Amino acid sequence: MIKYSVLIMCGLLAFTSSPVFAGEVDVIAVDITKVEADVYRFTVTVRHADEGWEHYADRWEVLDMQGNSLGARVLMHPHVDEQPFTRSMTSSIPMYVKQVTIRAHDKVHDYGGAEMVVSLPH
Repeated sequence: MIKYSVLIMCGLLAFTSSPVFAGEVDVIAVDITKVEADVYRFTVTVRHADEGWEHYADRWEVLDMQGNSLGARVLMHPHVDEQPFTRSMTSSIPMYVKQVTIRAHDKVHDYGGAEMVVSLPH
C-alpha cells in the first residue's frame, strides 16, 4: 500500500510541475481609444501563470466577429513575476467593424482561455 501512495504522490508532483499546469491565458480587461477615423489603440490586460520560456503568454489578437484577425500584439518574453500584465498596440480597423473579440495565446495551449467581446468607441 505504501508503494502505491508513493507512486500517486510522484504522479501528482510530476503533473503539477509540468508545463500544462500553468493553464490557458485569459484576457481580463480591454480599453480601446479611438485615435483617428479608423485607427484604435487597444490596451489589453492578460493573466497567465507564466513558467518561463517554454510556457508563457506569447501574444494577444484582435478579431472581427467573423473570426478574421485585425491585428496581433506579440509578447517577446515570459512575465513570470508580472501578473496580470498590460500591453498596448495601435491598429487600423475597417470602418464597418463595430465589435471585436480579443483573445490571447500561450506557447502550450494555443488559444482557449477567457476572451472578451467589446464595442469600438464612436
